[in-house]
Amino acid sequence: MGRVARLRGWVTFSKLPPGSLTASTLFSAPLRSRNRIFTSPPCAAARSAGMAEEAKKLAAYAAVDNHVQNNQVVGVGSGSTIVYAVDRLAERVRQEKLNIVCVPTSFQARQLILQHGLVLSDLDRHPELDVAIDGADEVDADLTLIKGGGGCLTQEKIVAGCAKHFIVIADYRKDSKSLGQQWKKGVPIEVVPMAYVPVSRRIVQHFGGEANLRMAVSKAGPVVTDNSNFIVDWKFEGAQKWKDINRAIKMIPGVVETGLFVGMAERAYFGMENGSVQMRDAPVN
Repeated sequence: MGRVARLRGWVTFSKLPPGSLTASTLFSAPLRSRNRIFTSPPCAAARSAGMAEEAKKLAAYAAVDNHVQNNQVVGVGSGSTIVYAVDRLAERVRQEKLNIVCVPTSFQARQLILQHGLVLSDLDRHPELDVAIDGADEVDADLTLIKGGGGCLTQEKIVAGCAKHFIVIADYRKDSKSLGQQWKKGVPIEVVPMAYVPVSRRIVQHFGGEANLRMAVSKAGPVVTDNSNFIVDWKFEGAQKWKDINRAIKMIPGVVETGLFVGMAERAYFGMENGSVQMRDAPVN
């Protein structure tokens, strides 16, 4: 017989007869010795990911419950956190018989609205929204946002700008005192394809850092937005005057929009590690 020894949650094998341990026996069943089951220690990364998903859900539910009312037109953002917001919105529409019209910020948002059987509209028919709910890649102490990690920044900013109230939902990892503290991928900037090289050069010359064309993962070549444009990610250095930076970058010929949302968000909800939800309002100017 072989001898099994447990070392800090892992299993080691010694003096096993030839052929007694194969890939099929190793991976097809839990290991037992004297009626005890040995398992590897829980993965910290998996625990962290599960905690973050629950935090997203908490923030999304709080925002939908506090800001969506009957007979409203709602802007639906994009990204992983907004999935939970649409889940809750559809649940409330069914349970409370709410009359809600949804305006999407992306192809993803449009599909979510249709999949949940919600009423789909657009800015042609509903140019003024009661509330828009969206996620963020990072939120600073003044509710200045970096958005566009998913490539939907232009439509997200248009919809947010059409809403009477713009509400942000995020998990605890997105909360920062200053931009760049948590989010290390830079500020997304949507550019006309023919202009990405001169735009990138101008940004670095005027503001430092580095500007890189975002490349796709599951296709050859660059990421292409819903508007058929490219995205340049500007990795900035140090603290910035974001209102001035945003205005200056948008003045560069070829720039469509930036992922800087300055003075737009009214309130942010953060799902926390301990299961609570923290709320922060924008400063009063």
